[in-house]
Amino acid sequence: MNKEFAFSIKSISFDENYNPSGNTRITTNFANLARGEKRQENLRNALTMIDDRFNSLAQWDNPEGNRYAVELEIISVEMDVEGKGHTFPVIEILKTNIVDHKTNERIEGIVGNNFSSYVRDYDFSVVLLEHNKSHARFSTPDNFGDLHGKLFKHFIHSKAYKEHFTKSPVICLSVSSKNTYHRTEYVHPVLGIEYEQNEPSMTDHYFNKMGLQARYFMPKDSVAPLAFYFTGDLINDYTNLELISTISTMEAFQKIYRPEIYNANSVAGKLYQPDLHHQDYSLTQIVYDREERSHLAVEQGKFTEEHFIKPYRTILEQWSADYVL
Repeated sequence: MNKEFAFSIKSISFDENYNPSGNTRITTNFANLARGEKRQENLRNALTMIDDRFNSLAQWDNPEGNRYAVELEIISVEMDVEGKGHTFPVIEILKTNIVDHKTNERIEGIVGNNFSSYVRDYDFSVVLLEHNKSHARFSTPDNFGDLHGKLFKHFIHSKAYKEHFTKSPVICLSVSSKNTYHRTEYVHPVLGIEYEQNEPSMTDHYFNKMGLQARYFMPKDSVAPLAFYFTGDLINDYTNLELISTISTMEAFQKIYRPEIYNANSVAGKLYQPDLHHQDYSLTQIVYDREERSHLAVEQGKFTEEHFIKPYRTILEQWSADYVL
């Protein structure tokens, strides 16, 4: 019998008064917005972008374009390795909730959306860097992402997850700037035009180990496709409003953090390769330091090595070797 790790889930509202907790990864999209002298203005502007985009996509029976609002919860997941009450923050995700002002109903949205993980920082900023110091050609080490993938799957199938959430997560990220995407004939009423890529990216392989597959869609009035990672059936497992809550939230974040791709002044064509050096784009009125974020990811990877990987290495390696879903 595989050892069960105990997960605890905490939730905090992401609104204009949000302040990151001590356990939040400071490179996380929402934590980054909530720093500095313009923190409240940043948060207010981002939340307004999300609501406006939601209403533009949910146009039916919404003549004034203000029927809906999106409420966001930051879900922090901590794991107790030894069962002694000492926890480590393993995962942070976002939960969307939809407020219908017409019916005064609060509708559950999608959990996942933004994905943050200290262990992923460790994999990409410590393991991958160390591995490639001694390799002339870039490669990934054997078993890269295995532990992280198994921990994620273990959480998704845990009692804690099932007590809090009714559906599987959907994570929405930027497309890879190393890949080429081509437009298909399929158009979904909410997700928009589907794109396919020439080959799986490193992120695709990494998320695949988490039990997630990818599809790429460019919603109406977007300029580039988004990458959706999910289990099950993205099209049929979620309602249109649920999908819109993810699109509106994550497209707003991508416009802030990847303006060269998602706030470009030209729309992706039949063949599309994202370019982070693209110059023809607009900036949002939201302050963000991308260079600082990259630097902090390395620090957080080392923090994970020191406080999670090294102290529990034997237990984690044994658990990972024995793990069966």
